[in-house]
Amino acid sequence: MNQLRRLDDRVLLAINDFARRTPLLHGPVNAYAKYGVVVFALLLLAGLVAARHRSSRDLAATGWAAIATLVALALNQPLGHVFAEQRPYVAHPGLLRLASVTTDFSFPSDHCVMAGAVAVGLLLAHRRLGVLATLAALVMAFARVYIAAHYPWDVVGGLVFGGLVAGLGWLLLRTPLTWVVDRLRTAPGLRSVFGGPATSNDVPHRA
Repeated sequence: MNQLRRLDDRVLLAINDFARRTPLLHGPVNAYAKYGVVVFALLLLAGLVAARHRSSRDLAATGWAAIATLVALALNQPLGHVFAEQRPYVAHPGLLRLASVTTDFSFPSDHCVMAGAVAVGLLLAHRRLGVLATLAALVMAFARVYIAAHYPWDVVGGLVFGGLVAGLGWLLLRTPLTWVVDRLRTAPGLRSVFGGPATSNDVPHRA
């Protein structure tokens, strides 16, 4: 554990040194670290719009990506209290801090829990959007460390936890979720919303 902590500190300090040498990146990286959640919301919205005319399985998977993100964030709150890890700028007061000071705990990163859940959730139904979300998640993880809001293991833990909630949840719930979407697609008045009737036996698209 001590070796892991030392490695985590070394990576943190290396990224912080890089931040000191790249002042031109401070503005855009800090903006993305704070407001990049909008990117993930837009990716989810694009996935839902695209899935309306795909198979019920794809539409259910995309809907689950959005639900899983909320579930993962809710579960992350008590998890953070279990570890009760201080922010890196508290333990290392000499860091270049671009992040706003906050009183919540550092591990796991809420932003990365969200990003991991969206990335894995979209990979289940939309490879291209899933790849974009994965790249956006990795950039988010780097950005949160760059601004000294988190340790590296905070962001890695967040990505893994969010991804596990989305992936394992889908394995457990895919059958009932797909069934619900099938019923909604055949319900009067809802066909126009859900893209017309489709069945769980439809071949899912992967574009």
